[in-house]
Amino acid sequence: MSWWESGLRLILAITIGCVIGIEREKKNRPAGMRTHVLVCVGAALIAIVESLIIADTITLNLSRGANTGVAVSYGRLSAQVISGIGFLGAGTIFISQKKIAGLTTAASLWNAACLGLAIGMGYYVIAVAGCAIVMITLSLLQRMVHVNAVKNVEVKFIHRVETISFINDYFQSIGVNVLDIDFHVENKGKFNLYTNLYTLDMPSDTAYKDIVNKLSEYANIQGIRTRNV
Repeated sequence: MSWWESGLRLILAITIGCVIGIEREKKNRPAGMRTHVLVCVGAALIAIVESLIIADTITLNLSRGANTGVAVSYGRLSAQVISGIGFLGAGTIFISQKKIAGLTTAASLWNAACLGLAIGMGYYVIAVAGCAIVMITLSLLQRMVHVNAVKNVEVKFIHRVETISFINDYFQSIGVNVLDIDFHVENKGKFNLYTNLYTLDMPSDTAYKDIVNKLSEYANIQGIRTRNV
């Protein structure tokens, strides 16, 4: 396998990881773009290393003749390392307030194991290239690729018609797309209190706190808070 073919496979792994990760991140799933790229690149590294081992063994057999073939059990050690590192990665994942954190760290640990296998088998160029890709993913990729965030905000208000008109006009002016609305109405005697739960697709340059602050300034809005759904 030539160096450019190995590089092409790694680039394809990055592309596929990005495509899947961005789709998940748009839907506010815990494993996003960086996590998918790291896992995909790590898997590609192991596949490339396995292919090179097979090619090297075949070359060695051919050089020694048909009667002195070398038998190798492919993939057994690699499989044990890859499955075993999952226990270490699981230790970095935790749940707090319905949010999962630590997935990127777990993926980076798993990649470190893959890179270690490549280095231990003597495939230094692949290991260095894989290390560079992991570092770029962790430090630069999130700054280079901006993904809209999905957020949930609960708004309590009175005077339904004019308040909804104000909220919709404000969201439209800042480029926020309303994906879904759940609503509830309470009778408070002289007036009805409306509660809308908005699922918002927010541009990357829009701050969540600015939306909350702006909506809270409107007189008809009685309460506003963020929600984890």
